[in-house]
Amino acid sequence: MTKHREAARESFLRYAEQYDTANPMIRHKIEHTFRVAELSEKYAAAMGMTQEDADCAWFFGLLHDFGRFEQARRYGTFVDSQSVDHAELGADLLFRDGLIRLFPAEEYPEGTIAMAEPVIRLHNKLTLPETLDARTRCFAEILRDADKTDIFRVIASIPFEDRIGSSKGRFTEEEGASPAIMACVAEHRCVPGKLRRSRFDGHIAHCCMAFEMVTEAGRRTVREEGWLQKLLAETDPAGKPIWTEKETEQLRTLRSEIEKAWGVSLEGQEGPQ
Repeated sequence: MTKHREAARESFLRYAEQYDTANPMIRHKIEHTFRVAELSEKYAAAMGMTQEDADCAWFFGLLHDFGRFEQARRYGTFVDSQSVDHAELGADLLFRDGLIRLFPAEEYPEGTIAMAEPVIRLHNKLTLPETLDARTRCFAEILRDADKTDIFRVIASIPFEDRIGSSKGRFTEEEGASPAIMACVAEHRCVPGKLRRSRFDGHIAHCCMAFEMVTEAGRRTVREEGWLQKLLAETDPAGKPIWTEKETEQLRTLRSEIEKAWGVSLEGQEGPQ
């Protein structure tokens, strides 16, 4: 690890330790942060970027969820719709309030910090603006793919009932995904939050993040890790059906559409046991 990367890592941990690290929400975000940073570097390297640029990708991954800690302290939730847009909050804290000074930014190439703000601010948005310059767009896509890769792991490793959590009251018990959700599936796009009515809508929406993944390294890593396949599974490890007949058919449709969008089969990669 380079000296400036080690210093950035230590600065991040000092900041995070101001919050309640005994809180599982905070511990999870620290773990998620470092995994996204590592994945961002991996994807940049796989795209043939220089080590200097891979270091920048790692740095953006380190900062991408900076706003989550303050979000948890203020609102006690990571659900943006019930609190605040965590990417906007993080970018404001870093670049409006000046907390970027906590990090050894001068060690990175000229222009890195200016590019960091839109990359961080846009990492959770449904789509990227067409006006984004090519270099910033490249780093934004790397970060977004790295974030989604680990989000699949996080979601799939938590039982369905548990991950509904504080959102449970917002969802209906309606069977299956709505026609509007399935239209998103057919059009190979992410699901806007306003369309999510039922709990199964939310489940399908999580899987639909796959449609927005653009890097081959990111798609390959998702296939190899198998967490997406676990979310698409029709039965539990004991072979017991998880979903109703209607929901199972919709998951089959979603899986087929992801395979079309990615141009590969997910067959034989059924997820961690």
